[in-house]
Amino acid sequence: MIPIHELLNRIKWDNEFGHAEFIIAYHDRFEDDVIKVPLKELLFEREDHFDFELTDDMGETHTIPLHRIREVYRNGKLIWHRSGSEQ
Repeated sequence: MIPIHELLNRIKWDNEFGHAEFIIAYHDRFEDDVIKVPLKELLFEREDHFDFELTDDMGETHTIPLHRIREVYRNGKLIWHRSGSEQ
């Protein structure tokens, strides 16, 4: 299994692979649940390789570390998951 940052780079730079609908599932510490969000709703800062930002329905921006990503779906199919139960 490739590291999550390498998969995200492939989505960004491989036009054929990246031309799809991606869903990121991450562990939310406050809800103690896995939340799924479309990749297009996330902000990845160019020089930051450790986290991403998500703006919720209330307009509040949250910074989420990449290590909390649990799964990645491409066109509805699971293509990546973090093994183990680390949270």
